[in-house]
Amino acid sequence: MEAGDWVPTSWRSKEAAQSVKYPDEAHLAKVLDKVKALPPLVTPSEIERLRHQLSLVQKNEAFLLHAGDCAESFAACTQENISAKVGLILSFSLILTWGARLPVVRIGRIAGQYAKPRSSATEKIGDRDVMIFRGDNVNGFNPDERTPDPERLLSAYFHSTATLNHIRGLLTSGFASLHHPRDWSLLHVRSPSLRDEYEAISQGLSDALDFTRTIGLAAGRETQSYERGGGRGVLGEADLYTSHEGLLLDYEEAMTRFYPIPDSTISRELQVGTPAPKKYYNTSAHFLWVGDRTRQLDGAHIEYFRGIRNPIGIKVGPSMAADELVRLLDIVNPEHDNGRVTLITRYGINKIATHLPVHIKAVQESGHPVIWVCDPMHGNTLTSSTGLKTRHFGTIISELTSCLRIHSECGSRLGGVSLEFTGELNEEGYSVTECLGGSMELSEEQLGLRYQSFCDPRLNFEQSLDVAFLVSNYFNNQRRGNSHRKGNTDVLYSELGGNTASASAAAA
Repeated sequence: MEAGDWVPTSWRSKEAAQSVKYPDEAHLAKVLDKVKALPPLVTPSEIERLRHQLSLVQKNEAFLLHAGDCAESFAACTQENISAKVGLILSFSLILTWGARLPVVRIGRIAGQYAKPRSSATEKIGDRDVMIFRGDNVNGFNPDERTPDPERLLSAYFHSTATLNHIRGLLTSGFASLHHPRDWSLLHVRSPSLRDEYEAISQGLSDALDFTRTIGLAAGRETQSYERGGGRGVLGEADLYTSHEGLLLDYEEAMTRFYPIPDSTISRELQVGTPAPKKYYNTSAHFLWVGDRTRQLDGAHIEYFRGIRNPIGIKVGPSMAADELVRLLDIVNPEHDNGRVTLITRYGINKIATHLPVHIKAVQESGHPVIWVCDPMHGNTLTSSTGLKTRHFGTIISELTSCLRIHSECGSRLGGVSLEFTGELNEEGYSVTECLGGSMELSEEQLGLRYQSFCDPRLNFEQSLDVAFLVSNYFNNQRRGNSHRKGNTDVLYSELGGNTASASAAAA
């Protein structure tokens, strides 16, 4: 199949998994016509910039952080919550950069992650069978609001716009400046050891910036000038790209636009005098991914994804056969473009050793260029004794370390992590309590204290920084040639006092 025979409506000839049935199709069509007329949320230039940066990840010249909420809610679209999420992403990436000495490409699960696939169409609440909650852009969490409403698609657009507007405002107003990284995290971290480690990085960075100013390097002066109204400069600048699961194809189609490729516009007009080639861009986000429930080779989602110019992610789990994965790559990236496909693996600690080596070998033999990213969250969900959906920090770390080890043994490289985390705080300034363990040693009895997710459990501020330091220390040891100590992944795991056996027991 060639992308040239593709149009944004091509998916309609295929069966769409996880589709939503609206009671009023005419109302849906009217809303989608309105969405089609609204301005794009992201631009082709931004999308092309991300494609280039992902090609650097693919070449081991950068590391990918894909992180944010399991599912955003309209109610959480506030200044405080957005600032906290951005601050956590910046803090996490600073810790990684400090240890790995690699730039971090930041993609947030933000400004559009409102829909969720579900394993069941209905649920029982009291004595009623009601439609399952599918996310704020489909229906309401309240049992009386479960009928799908097309107007929620418009609300999703405008909440995404508001979120993006605040993110861009933060990133152009000095919030991301490396001159004050303590502002992103230290107010929210209560663990003394974490505060000390983060403070050490902040102090080291401050010393380095003082040194650059002392010897007259321009970068330090430019950033200060920016904070007084001048140009940004590299120290005050940060890219943060948006992403969501491309689940509701009606909406994604409405946000798909036909634009010239920006780089080609310049080169062709200057050198040849011919117009630049045009491609279809999904302008609802920079990066979209297809989930484990919607990646059927002959399904509507893969048909849609193969035609858009955006870089895409593909969730890869235990149910994915090796030959199926290669055929999927043949469909969505027939030209083997660099930076196009990110494989987000999510096996679970008890299955990763069986499936990941097989998938790595199949992709290597196919010659397809991909970025391998570990999602250690989705395969490790469990139900606590109190009935709450949760994940154990030790199990999450165990899958991550196993992923690092397996890639190394297979002559491959882990290019990034995909995490569900949140910087949200309650009115007293406390983090959420949804995942067990971590340096704060959260117990089952404490889960209910500040359990705020209406979907999957997320790592909180401190647990997220725990992961950041572990991965940063791993790459720091690797960079310094310390991987012979015990085994680099063993060192990584033991630094938080964990062990693989206890993590596996928690998973079971």
